[in-house]
Amino acid sequence: ILYFSFLFVFWGSYLSLEFIFLSLFFFMFVVLVFCLFDLYFLMYFLGFSVCEGALGLSVLVSMIRSHGSDFFGVFNMVQC
Repeated sequence: ILYFSFLFVFWGSYLSLEFIFLSLFFFMFVVLVFCLFDLYFLMYFLGFSVCEGALGLSVLVSMIRSHGSDFFGVFNMVQC
């Protein structure tokens, strides 16, 4: 139950997403090495992961600057 309460904070969701990307990268690396395929796809995947990480951090910083917190409960999504 602590895990789900951790995901209401943007930082926790961001860390979970980065862990999923890292796990997927290691899984693809093992599969591609054992099947003797080229590793060029991993370079594209790493580039995508880095861009996603930079975008996530910029959203986190802008959210903290505008709202003062990264807790999802303080946001009212009805307002636009």
